[in-house]
Amino acid sequence: MRITRMALGLAQVQARFESPRELLGDRLREGSIYRLLADEGDRIFPNDYFADLYATSARGRPTVPARVLATAMVLQAFEGLSDREACDRLEVDLRWQAAAGVHSGAVAFHPTVLPGQRNRLRASGRPRRLFEDTKLAAKQAGAMGNRVRVLDSTALYDAVATQDTVTQLRAAIRKLLVVLDNLAPHLALAVRGALDRDDDYASAGKPPCDWDDRSAREALVDELVHDALAALAALDGAELATPARDAADLLALVAGQDVEQRDDGTFRIVKKVAKDRVISTVDTEARHGHKSANRHFDGYKTHLSIDPTSELIDEVVVTAANAPDADAVGDLLASHADDEVKPEVVGDSAYGAAAARSGLEDQGYPVTAKAAPVRNSTGGFTKEDFGIDLDAGAVTCPASHTVPVHFGRSGEGKASFKGHCQHCPLKAQCTPSRRGRTISVHPQEALLRRARAEQKSPEWQARYQSVRPIVERKVSHFTRRPWGGRKARVRGAKRVTTDVVTRAAALNWARLATLGLVYGDHGWALS
Repeated sequence: MRITRMALGLAQVQARFESPRELLGDRLREGSIYRLLADEGDRIFPNDYFADLYATSARGRPTVPARVLATAMVLQAFEGLSDREACDRLEVDLRWQAAAGVHSGAVAFHPTVLPGQRNRLRASGRPRRLFEDTKLAAKQAGAMGNRVRVLDSTALYDAVATQDTVTQLRAAIRKLLVVLDNLAPHLALAVRGALDRDDDYASAGKPPCDWDDRSAREALVDELVHDALAALAALDGAELATPARDAADLLALVAGQDVEQRDDGTFRIVKKVAKDRVISTVDTEARHGHKSANRHFDGYKTHLSIDPTSELIDEVVVTAANAPDADAVGDLLASHADDEVKPEVVGDSAYGAAAARSGLEDQGYPVTAKAAPVRNSTGGFTKEDFGIDLDAGAVTCPASHTVPVHFGRSGEGKASFKGHCQHCPLKAQCTPSRRGRTISVHPQEALLRRARAEQKSPEWQARYQSVRPIVERKVSHFTRRPWGGRKARVRGAKRVTTDVVTRAAALNWARLATLGLVYGDHGWALS
């Protein structure tokens, strides 16, 4: 990481007549994030808050004071603003000026300072400090307990357009050529010599084609795939710098994810979606995702862990949109891994599946999460109507027929009633299949049956319904603003994570302000 040598900027501490804090007085509402930052900003963001991001020197231009810059970053995330809008607010909004500790005539820094600071912060030894420090203050004040954590996720739409196969193929070839032109011109020349299409790949977008003509579209796809394969063949065995290798890997991925080769050697687009399909060559980490069978989106997922007592965010994680919610549980609960008494984990059915539930319980976490219901699409007897004796390895149907369970290598078992269903008087209520009913026995069937039995109790339902809505409300708060919460402003998982973490920090400071956070003789406390 390259560190620019410069002097640290210092906050102005001398009160002036035109101080926005004095001008606003009680109009700067108590319990607001602006009031908290105005009154405690020097303590929250001291002059050396970002000192580790720079090498100080008596020479050079001073940095923007840490309080001013950190306040702008937090309020930008809180209000969901662009970099330029945030700088405009700092110049004209008395609330922002009071929070940042500047006078009413202050001139804001240039908007490019914000992305530069985010880059430095991301490369530092403590990249999540804006968020982590909210938890330190909350725990010192006794606002955040450790008894319960409610988990959930929400869609985070990407900042790029989803590309079709033709656009991706051409863009990937073009990207490889641009990188090679800068790093290895002789290889760029070799690649261009291997291309067959009369296309210089110099411009973005789709090439000319009669898009109403199916044969023309298919010919274009075939030509692009052959060009992609020829470009990769031209680089076979060459030593590539990291950017060129990444561009070549992207081209190989794009050339293979959506197409298949016919018997005659031509390539065509397949009528299915690859499991982990790259949706854009501009943001190669964004993915197709879905929150339900009918709700699809492109981009990322934000995963949240909430303390339901204080409604503070305990942890936030960003994954690709197609990542299962359960995959983020380890990161969401990482800060509790060494706790002697683990918090109770509350979640929906995404966290109640057998693998996720058993993993949590094995680590000592009590789990209150919905186990997926057992259904029969025909409306007949469900699996719950069958008696499963795991000790005996047998299943008894509603007609009192008992058959053995045959377990496979994966641990999953099958119990077939084929020999009993044909003349069974209850067949119409059970299955329309001519081959009879088959019951699957999960490797962790006992765990799932226990979970389903527990969630039928009034006590379990009351507990779940009292805690679960809190995370739904917090997700609503998180996604209320257009940028940073519901839609990404930037590309790439690391940059998106920086924005999401800052958004979580802003919401936590706002919540702590509502709870009455003050700094007294013994540190942070709630008034």
